[in-house]
Parts: sequence; structure tokens; C-alpha cells
Amino acid sequence: MIEFARNVRLWFAPEEVRQEGTTPDYRFSLANERTFLAWLRTALALIGGGFAVDQFLPDLGRGWRLGLALALLGAGVLCSLRAVNHWMRCERAMRRGEDLPVSRFPALLSVVIAVVAVAMVVVVLVGWEG
Repeated sequence: MIEFARNVRLWFAPEEVRQEGTTPDYRFSLANERTFLAWLRTALALIGGGFAVDQFLPDLGRGWRLGLALALLGAGVLCSLRAVNHWMRCERAMRRGEDLPVSRFPALLSVVIAVVAVAMVVVVLVGWEG
């Protein structure tokens, strides 16, 4: 938890990261940034999907609509926070010459999206009224 708190502080002070280790090959830093941006696009898509479920499916039962929308919105929030944290951890690891950090988050996100997708399949098969 202390490491996470340190990383959160570094999100807003990237110049401190430059004080660690040596500058990695720019191609690696740019690849890290592209990965970060891909995670942000995923987060935006999840957030957009959550709003779409809430706004464009008014005939869907309130419980279903709220549950699906909140699951997608929550996944989007977590994805955006994970993106910046992972970017910082990777940048620090590259500067230190360490192995890149591993994460269970991609598996967790996949499970959440799969559960939401299965719930939406059930809603479509059973019908809109709930």
C-alpha cells in the first residue's frame, strides 16, 4: 500500500521519476506511453458503454440498467486509474533496469467485461421488461 501511495504522488510529479536510474531507450518509453493511451481508450469505451446502457435502454428494468451501467462505469474508472499507475511502475522499472511489473488487472477486467456481457445476453434473451 505504501508503494501505491508513492506511485500516486509520482503521477503528479513525473520529474521525480527522472531522478531514478538511467534514461531508457526512448522507444521503450514511447511504447509504454502508447500502452497507457490504449488503456485510457479502453476506459473511455467502458465509461461510454455505461452511459449508453443507462440512457438508451429506458425499457430495461431499473435494476438491470443500473447494475450494468454501474459495472461498466466502475470498470472504466478502475481502468483509467490502473493505466496511470502501470505506466508509472513500468517507467520506474525501465529506469532501474528491473523486470517490468506484472499485474492481475487485465484478467480481472476481462472477467468483469465477460460477466457484464453474459448479463446483457440474458437480458436480450429474456426480454427488456424486468
